Amino acid sequence: MKVAILEDEPLAAEKLERYLQKYSGTVEILKILPSLEKALPWLEAHKEDVDLFFMDVQLSDGLSFEIFNAIQLSKPVIFTTAFDEFAIDAFKVNSIDYLLKPIKFTDLSRALEKLKTLKSQFLDTEKFKPLIRSKTKHVPKDRFLVKIGNHLNAIATETVSVFYAEGRDVYLITQEGKRYMIEFTLENLETMTDSGLFFRVNRSFLVNLNAITDVLVYSNRRLKLSLQPQMGKEVIVSREKVGDFKKWFEGLN
Repeated sequence: MKVAILEDEPLAAEKLERYLQKYSGTVEILKILPSLEKALPWLEAHKEDVDLFFMDVQLSDGLSFEIFNAIQLSKPVIFTTAFDEFAIDAFKVNSIDYLLKPIKFTDLSRALEKLKTLKSQFLDTEKFKPLIRSKTKHVPKDRFLVKIGNHLNAIATETVSVFYAEGRDVYLITQEGKRYMIEFTLENLETMTDSGLFFRVNRSFLVNLNAITDVLVYSNRRLKLSLQPQMGKEVIVSREKVGDFKKWFEGLN
């Protein structure tokens, strides 16, 4: 089993690594990541190599929940923390357990045995995915509910210029420049919107084709977008997305 650990306390990380090796000699620690700044680029490149994540909720530069707004992780997570106030948030993502510090070996073993049980109870769905895709037609969401004071309003998806993540929160901006918070992650929104109209240009932005007014060749083989309405912040197409973006922008997808 290949494991990645997100932990900003060296002694806690060493203890967790020691317990994992004690639990099974087959456990391989791929990486220990002390911050969001270091974790996000590594996860972008290696997330599919990991079988299980251990995440301290409070890292040195933010909460590990922010990762799920930036990256789509499909592997199970065991959260670790000195506080119990984040338990509900933990189970909104891929959490299978929530261990309170100081962690005991018996608690860790129980969590890993739980993972084994869960794996044995569910069929391997990978072989069914092509069949599911062939039988299921993706229907884009045509409107989003937003709260304005004590009222709810429906925003037509086609009038949204951009969806973006800021910390743990996700917002949409309309063509008129109005901003509303919504209860979806960018990963959710990628599957809920028309892929011919919206493109995820980086970890934080999902943009509407019709909102793009200019594309500038930027440093380090990236692209910089100008949007209408203006965002007040740079919107950069990340290097790994440039090829797909060009095809999408040209209408080849």
